[in-house]
Amino acid sequence: MRRAAAPDRPHTSTPILATLALVTVSVVTAAAPTGLTAQQRPDRAEPTLEAVRAAAERYGDVRAALAAGYVEDPSGMCVEAGMVGRPAEEGAMGIHYLRPDLLGLLPVQEGRRVDGTGTHTDFLTPAILMYEPREDGTLELVGVENLVFQKAWKAAGHDAPPTFMGRSWNAMTDDPATPVDEGHGFEPHFDLHVWVFRANPRGTLESFNPAVICAHARMRVMSGS
Repeated sequence: MRRAAAPDRPHTSTPILATLALVTVSVVTAAAPTGLTAQQRPDRAEPTLEAVRAAAERYGDVRAALAAGYVEDPSGMCVEAGMVGRPAEEGAMGIHYLRPDLLGLLPVQEGRRVDGTGTHTDFLTPAILMYEPREDGTLELVGVENLVFQKAWKAAGHDAPPTFMGRSWNAMTDDPATPVDEGHGFEPHFDLHVWVFRANPRGTLESFNPAVICAHARMRVMSGS
């Protein structure tokens, strides 16, 4: 999620924060271990976009994502750029499904920002999936995302942000001097989106995608999907 800097907009936080607050305690303890992260497998070559797409294709049906331990944002909100102080023309991310175990989420404390110990960066097993609501109330997988908390990342011995395809991940830290929450309710972290199922005219690794829309999110809620 890109850094927002729109002082004329109200202070907002991403709907994902609601997800974490509601599911962290129950899901993190129940999630099954997933083995070594990319950092623990230094001999593993960085995956290609084709490999990332092939690995995530299994989650085209959201029921497969749920079976694998992903949890939907219980608000059901479809995240658009305008919601977090970005120009509306940047597009949307969609509805997020996340793996609390891969993010290493810690129990949410009232009045505190969401924190975690995760250093998982392997896009072949992304910590977050993004879906676009369809007109018939179903979901279409459009991209994947990974997120690591800066404190945990540095404690693991890293001096620079993670990179993918030669690009450093986005550094997300709230600036208390602005009315917008640049950290989206999280402690300082690095994140990166990879649009492998919906071409992004702004770039494959940009945070928002103008080709993703949230117009049918209300239809999904009404259908009870």
